[in-house]
Amino acid sequence: MESFQRGVRLSILSILVNFVLAATKIAAGVFGTSYALIADGIESSTDVFSSIVVWRGLRISALPADEKHPYGHGKAESIAGLLVAIALIGAVVLIAVQSIREIVTPHHAPAPFTLFVLLAVVIIKEVMYRAVYRTSRSLDSLALRGDAWHHRSDALTSAAAFIGIAIALVGGPGYETADDWAALTACLIIAFNGFRLLFPALDEMMDASVPEPVEREIRKVAGEVGGVCLIEKCRVRKSGLGLLMDIHVMVDGDLSVRRGHEIAHQVTDRLLTSDLPIHDVVVHVEPAGRVVKVRSEK
Repeated sequence: MESFQRGVRLSILSILVNFVLAATKIAAGVFGTSYALIADGIESSTDVFSSIVVWRGLRISALPADEKHPYGHGKAESIAGLLVAIALIGAVVLIAVQSIREIVTPHHAPAPFTLFVLLAVVIIKEVMYRAVYRTSRSLDSLALRGDAWHHRSDALTSAAAFIGIAIALVGGPGYETADDWAALTACLIIAFNGFRLLFPALDEMMDASVPEPVEREIRKVAGEVGGVCLIEKCRVRKSGLGLLMDIHVMVDGDLSVRRGHEIAHQVTDRLLTSDLPIHDVVVHVEPAGRVVKVRSEK
């Protein structure tokens, strides 16, 4: 719960930081005649939208199950992750188009003061990236991870713009478009990370299987319950910040229905109280054959 609250607070902080930086960069870009800085500001504007989406996605995903949503609202986090990835790719297209337009349009070299603005942006954004990404790892949140990469992409475009503007200022006449080329180059890195976030988000929306190590750990925890002879099927899907699953456990076929039911409850309790982020478990009990019983006794 503490990690979740930290994620919500970071999302709100991201909204404020992105709004201030977007306005600062666009203003500095206009007065300093640097399209790389203006493009950076536009990208930060999309970050404001992304951070709002992440904040709402996290808040909605934490709502308890109700009559209309018996499995909870976890998919809101997956939807937020998908929208953030799409916004990141959209920002790439916008920056790339405008950068090409500036390259073919003659303009003055950027003003020197824009370098100090960019340096401050790189530092702030890298600090934000590290904080948000660390929290996304603890929550296993795709939406927060996408928000973190928005911060990192902002740092990358700002660093590229810094290099481009420095080249334009040092090189003099003929190097005025260096910052535009820098912005265009940064688009490749941002696009790569945008698609890297997009496909996992789609997998979550399509209820793809969890990674194999997670399933192995679930089978191990369930198999340690007394009376369980074998784990047959185990289907797990990620929903928001948690896991929903159904599992088939094989028990001695000669046991009473009551005892089989007790074992199923023990498996459920063991899984829900484990270190795994499991939110709901459905256990199906199957009778084990003689071979399975002998093997389990050994």
